[in-house]
Amino acid sequence: MPTPESDTASDQRVIVIVAAVIVDDAGRLLLVRKRGTERFMQAGGKIDQGETPAVALVRELHEELLLVVQPGDLDYLGRFHAPAANEAGYVVDAEVFFVTVHGEAVASAEIDELVWVSPLEALDIPLAPLTSEILLPLLAKRAG
Repeated sequence: MPTPESDTASDQRVIVIVAAVIVDDAGRLLLVRKRGTERFMQAGGKIDQGETPAVALVRELHEELLLVVQPGDLDYLGRFHAPAANEAGYVVDAEVFFVTVHGEAVASAEIDELVWVSPLEALDIPLAPLTSEILLPLLAKRAG
């Protein structure tokens, strides 16, 4: 299993993360902005040593948004790579899950702001590359 930060053969630095695509009944997407940053992205974070992606996401959603999620609430979407939003010269290696949540999300820990936006409204705010280049198009395919 890769470590949370590892080197690839091309000398790019890689950050191994897990991310949640959370959509409400109205089709709005939950995006978060971490403290000290400008771009919005999916909730999630780094996978700790010994954690599975599902366990890491359950932990991250509780820490960041005070959401109680079970591994059974996760639907695996895939593994994707994109430039890191907040770490120049890094790439994220993201295990991404569609997540059904119960309860209200509350910005906690390092989350400075959360927003619920339609996929179209999301295009009007600064987004992480994983969100804008991969996950929004994936959601459009799923919906259509």
